[in-house]
Amino acid sequence: MLSRRSYKNRLLLLFACTAMLPASWSVADLNDRETPLVRAVANCRSAVVNLRGRKTVNDDQSTLPSSSVKQVNGMGTGVIIDPRGYVLTNYHVVEGVQQIQVTTSDRQQTTGRLIAHDPATDLAILKINGSKPFDTINIGTSSDLMLAETVAAVGNAYGYEHTVTVGIISQLGRTVQVNDEQIYRNLIQTDAPINPGNSGGPLLNLEGKMIGINVAVRIGAQGIAFAIPANDAMVVASRLMENVSGPSLIHGITTKTTYEDHLPKLVIDAIHPSSPAASLGLTAGDVITQINERDSYRCLDLQCALIDCEPESELKLEVLQGETKRSINLFLERNTQVTSRVGWTPLGVAVIPVSEAEMANRHPNYTRGLRITEVRKGSPAEVEGILEGDILVAMHGWKTETKENLEFILQQSDVKNRKNFMFYILREQEPFWGQMRIASQKR
Repeated sequence: MLSRRSYKNRLLLLFACTAMLPASWSVADLNDRETPLVRAVANCRSAVVNLRGRKTVNDDQSTLPSSSVKQVNGMGTGVIIDPRGYVLTNYHVVEGVQQIQVTTSDRQQTTGRLIAHDPATDLAILKINGSKPFDTINIGTSSDLMLAETVAAVGNAYGYEHTVTVGIISQLGRTVQVNDEQIYRNLIQTDAPINPGNSGGPLLNLEGKMIGINVAVRIGAQGIAFAIPANDAMVVASRLMENVSGPSLIHGITTKTTYEDHLPKLVIDAIHPSSPAASLGLTAGDVITQINERDSYRCLDLQCALIDCEPESELKLEVLQGETKRSINLFLERNTQVTSRVGWTPLGVAVIPVSEAEMANRHPNYTRGLRITEVRKGSPAEVEGILEGDILVAMHGWKTETKENLEFILQQSDVKNRKNFMFYILREQEPFWGQMRIASQKR
């Protein structure tokens, strides 16, 4: 047993040793644990949502007719791109899901509604509702990525919500074909572990900015996963959001996103004659720096700004013309053109004429066309990947400049007899073509 004196000496020795602890053990320096990666994940977490739902899939391994289809639980991830609850994710995550269950970072649950999708790029937009504005993902650029750069993936891996995995960028510009219908181009390859449920979630850099959308993993491999570059995803997201914001409004500005020193700029690409914008002195090359007093960087910013706008209202723009800054109120006209549904039954599309002014600089061979304003679910058009916003420019060897052109083509005997025919569309400035035939029965 220790005497009182020796116990006191032991205490003094203990205090002395504590005083001589290395500086790295001090409480103040525990902040060194908060690395850039820790901050990056913390800053994005509230803008990431977890997705669940049940879908019907074909059971190719079954030999019983009654078991040719089965119900499976699906899971995935999404990123919030607008405070009103617009979420970007992969289309394959929500395709065929009747009720999309969404869980936010604070464990609030709601239901997501699919409002636009692009099967070709495997991206989709959902809408969720909340009692207050949502935090949005910090969107970075994918134009300055470096091999071996540290990245992190955040997602609903196997249903484990907000799982964080870390890796590096292994390669850029990959082309990956996953099946006969789906091919991805210009993908980011990473060795950050990606699992079922990660699809649609963000790939982050050390600044906490989203530089990609996680989309696929190489089955059977170790450390081979892929993400859609953020720059490409934002182009598609803007086009999808235009289906939400644009059909009822006319303003006369066509925009594009450019990158200067890898920083995005919202640039006016064209001004349509006889439009509200034509009389404001705006020209191609002008840069829109603010919309309604919010900084703007991408075409997506303009489309999101238009969502709640009514015809005959105004957008407040800050525009940079060379070195001169201008404040402009852009009037929004009502789109009074009548939508034609002549192609609704046979093709599954509603269309509206596109003027020569709107077609300016899109393609040298086509000066007019028919914009797709609606695509019927399960229709020949949807099966072939035609989207709202696409411009139908030719079909079965004829140009489709008016609804009368389309009606004439649909009356051709070989078309009516459900023979395959070629069609051509423009998606932004990029041409696409395919084959389809009319529906087998009226709907």
